[in-house]
Amino acid sequence: MLTTNKSISGYLMFYKTLNEFLRLMRLKHWAKNLFIFLPLFFAGKMMELDLVINAFIVFVSFSFAASAVYILNDWCDVERDRAHPTKKDRPLAAGKVKPWQALILGLILIFVAFTISIFILDEPWATIILGYYVAQNILYTFKLKHYAIVDVTIIAIGFVLRIIIGGIVTDIELSQWIIILTFLLSLFLALSKRRDDIVVLMNTNKKLRKSLDGYSLKFIDTSMSISAVIIVLAYLMYTLSPEIVARYGEYIYVTTFFVFIGILQYLKLTQVMENSSSPTKLLFKNLFLQLIILGWIGCYIILIYFL
Repeated sequence: MLTTNKSISGYLMFYKTLNEFLRLMRLKHWAKNLFIFLPLFFAGKMMELDLVINAFIVFVSFSFAASAVYILNDWCDVERDRAHPTKKDRPLAAGKVKPWQALILGLILIFVAFTISIFILDEPWATIILGYYVAQNILYTFKLKHYAIVDVTIIAIGFVLRIIIGGIVTDIELSQWIIILTFLLSLFLALSKRRDDIVVLMNTNKKLRKSLDGYSLKFIDTSMSISAVIIVLAYLMYTLSPEIVARYGEYIYVTTFFVFIGILQYLKLTQVMENSSSPTKLLFKNLFLQLIILGWIGCYIILIYFL
């Protein structure tokens, strides 16, 4: 009986440790890497299995690399995270994962990411972009995130790299519209995260980032409002452009409704409800946002695959 109890205790400890490692990898944030599939989706080639497999392989590779970046960021920010009302519960900040364990896990993830990219995907440019993403985020973690505007720009570029690598592995030429709109939307979401840091600073008088010296609540709210207007206008121009009308039909402009309402909902959540800590969490928790995105995707599915 004693041996059985020890075995059960050992399994529980293993499960808890594994769970903390998975939390450290931020698996929910892998949803961001779905941007890799956007070139396939907009080109109407989601039914071509070989292209979907290529996109999935790079999705897995990019996700492992992104998790390694998150681990490095948490490792560097452990003291700041302990002062944050929600980030203090992260595995490293809470002391549930030791720093050396986190670094080893990060190195393993980087090794696996590049192994997949080099030997399974066998697409040199994809590996180069993956390497650039990792290098950029290492610079971001140690230096660039301390500079206002530069920090949110780096985050937005990361999303652009996702769609570029998605286009490369599926051999789909990207239009200027998808690149511009991806950058603008990502910048908008990054600004909302900085807004949360400003709110925490105002409530606790604890500055969690050096870059906050270059931000204020008024500046971020104004920047988000300007970004929101530009996003909606750019998207409307996209739906009315001859190239896009020829590809999807004259009713593509209907999708602008979902974009406009989605932006308004997000502004309400961040500036009225004061809930802007993580766009990923908002996506998983806010039913209205989920319905808007599903409606937008549904419109494209009908226009691309059925009309």
